[in-house]
Amino acid sequence: MIIGSKGIMVRGGFGGDGLVSFRHEKYIPFGGPDGGDGGVGGDVFIMAEPRADDLGVLRQKKEFIAENGNQGGSGQKHGKKGEALIILVPLGTMIFVEGSEPFVPFADLTTPGRKVLVAKGGRGGLGNTRFATAVNQAPEIASKGEPGEERHIILEFKLITDICIIGYPNSGKSTSLAAISRARPQIADYPFTTRQPILGVLSQSLKRDFVIAEIPGIVEGAHSGKGLGNEFLRHVERTKLLIYLVDGTSPTIADDLRKLDKELELYKPGLPQKPKIVAVNKVDLPQVQARLSDIKQALNKLEVPIFYISAVSGLGLMELTRKAMEMVEQAQDEEVSVGEGLAPPPTFMVFHPRPKGMLNPKHEIRNAKQYRSTNDQNLSSNEVKDSKQGKF
Repeated sequence: MIIGSKGIMVRGGFGGDGLVSFRHEKYIPFGGPDGGDGGVGGDVFIMAEPRADDLGVLRQKKEFIAENGNQGGSGQKHGKKGEALIILVPLGTMIFVEGSEPFVPFADLTTPGRKVLVAKGGRGGLGNTRFATAVNQAPEIASKGEPGEERHIILEFKLITDICIIGYPNSGKSTSLAAISRARPQIADYPFTTRQPILGVLSQSLKRDFVIAEIPGIVEGAHSGKGLGNEFLRHVERTKLLIYLVDGTSPTIADDLRKLDKELELYKPGLPQKPKIVAVNKVDLPQVQARLSDIKQALNKLEVPIFYISAVSGLGLMELTRKAMEMVEQAQDEEVSVGEGLAPPPTFMVFHPRPKGMLNPKHEIRNAKQYRSTNDQNLSSNEVKDSKQGKF
């Protein structure tokens, strides 16, 4: 089962203590203090690992503590720094810190290998060398290492997919997923066969593979916990395309679509505005064929692509997948163009020290002004002399 949320405690390592030590060597009666500082405690990082499927790797552990720093040594030797602790989580994990602003993530790990510092190690204590003064030249004191930073954080995992199939129970989501991808979900003729998101890979494009997910059945009131609740609706947030799969045998297909939109809107406002496709399933059944014209007339008002398919016979699946891949690529291109249209990063002034022997620009300006004023005075005095001699 996919574990989508996990609360853990992280703490940086303690800093090592400083050392009280004095230099002892032959023929040096007053060696003085030589105690070294303690090492810094290890930090705790959380890193996105593409090979991790969910937060199940953290199932058996709730506390993550980095290594402590070592005590300082004699001869003013610095203690060894504590080793950092790296917690691996899947791509799409959001980090929330308890006690901070709610609903605002501390970090969102959507890039492979991204590493975030969540708990800093404590500073090492000072050795007695640090406390030597002109008055007290042989101090017998040293400071303790400081404790590392401690945080209680919540990890929330959201799948990063290209396409999500959503719909009511028994609408044929698992059958459709198995027909268009290499996934092999459990298929049965009773509701809620799928109890967790199922991932598949759609590889009909020469450019790249597409990740497609089936979300467990959504019922009216899912946002408030009815049915399987909204436990898995979080995985819809990151997808690029929604496929609304509805049962063609339902007498209220248009109402079913409105209810799906409503549940997504109640879970997170704006979620139904994602690019979407409507797929009416089971159109190969006689009872659906008999009222297919009425269904088309009821859905023609929708301003989204509509496909009439049969997951069992494969009718319309090729056209559906081709359109879905086209819309995903279009949405991805729009994201790239929006990113390129953002304001450029701010520029910073860089200080470049002048080589020795060169004048400061201010001095150069001042000297230039003095030179011009001197020249002006010389010119004016020469003009006065020439006027007296009658040259003008």
